[in-house]
Amino acid sequence: MSLYKELKEKVCLLNLKLYESGLVIQTFGNLSGIDRAKGIFAIKPSGISYESLTPDDIVIVDLENRIVEGELNPSSDSKTHSLLYKSFPKIGGIVHTHSPYATAWAQAKNPIPCFGTTHADHNYGEIPCTDELTNEQINGDYETETGKVITRKFENLSSQEIEMVLVANHGPFTWGKSPEAALKNSILLEEISKMALFTKQINPEAKNINKSLMDKHYKRKHGESAYYGQK
Repeated sequence: MSLYKELKEKVCLLNLKLYESGLVIQTFGNLSGIDRAKGIFAIKPSGISYESLTPDDIVIVDLENRIVEGELNPSSDSKTHSLLYKSFPKIGGIVHTHSPYATAWAQAKNPIPCFGTTHADHNYGEIPCTDELTNEQINGDYETETGKVITRKFENLSSQEIEMVLVANHGPFTWGKSPEAALKNSILLEEISKMALFTKQINPEAKNINKSLMDKHYKRKHGESAYYGQK
C-alpha cells in the first residue's frame, strides 16, 4: 500500500475537477499538493489524459525533484512546482493551466490591471506578468528557470496577497494554502482575465480601481479585519 494514499487520492480528484472546470483540455496543465512534514508533493504525471487518470498514476516527488513513489514520469512542470514550494513556504498547492483568457494576457506579456471589486476581492493589486525568459534560460534548465522568473517577480510582492501569476508567452500559475485553494484561484483567474479583456474592449482608457475601494474589498475578505462570510 502507498505511504501517500490520501494525498494521491486528493490530488487525483482535484486534477479531475480541474479538467471538469474546462480550464484544461487534452493533457494540458497540472495540479499538485504538498505534504510539508514529509517534504514531498504529489503531481499529475506527464502526458497522461485526464479521462484515464487514477490515484495510482499520481507521482510523489521530493523538493529536489526526485521521484519518491510512482512508475510514471511526473509533470514536465514539476521542477517549477518544487521551486515555488521552496520559495513560498506557506503555500500548499499549485495549479498550472493554459486557460484561454489568462493565457492570452500572458502571451501579450501584460499584467492584468485591477479594474474593479471582483478582482480586488481576491487579489491585492494587478496580477503580475513575468519577464521573458532569455535564450540561455530556455536552453538551460527550462522548468527551473520558469520558477525563477516567477519568484523574481515576487521579490517585492506578497505571494499571499497575490496568489497567481502570468508567465510571459506561456500561461498562468496559481497557488494557495491548499491544493483546493489553488484550484479555486485558477478558476477565479480565468474569470478575472475575461472581465479585464472585456473592460479594455469597452474602454481602452480604463484605469485601475481607486485604492480606497481596492483596500476595502480586499481587506473585508482577508486579514485580521475581515468580516465577509461566516465565522
